Amino acid sequence: MLELAQVVQETIDPNAKIEFRPNTEDDPHKRKPDISKAKELLGWHPSLSLREGLPLMVSDFKQRLFADSKGKALSK
Repeated sequence: MLELAQVVQETIDPNAKIEFRPNTEDDPHKRKPDISKAKELLGWHPSLSLREGLPLMVSDFKQRLFADSKGKALSK
């Protein structure tokens, strides 16, 4: 989780503060999804790392949000 928080911080706002909070009782202690079925059944494998993919995703979201807000502003 710390790696994810750091990559998000670096990508979106380097000045953002990462806060550490206690886990809830139902919080899983291990977060590493098993993608073996996707590999086996679909022939899929990740082609980008988190550090490569997150900036692309953020850029895509920004473009979509801008396009949506522009479209809404024009329709008024």
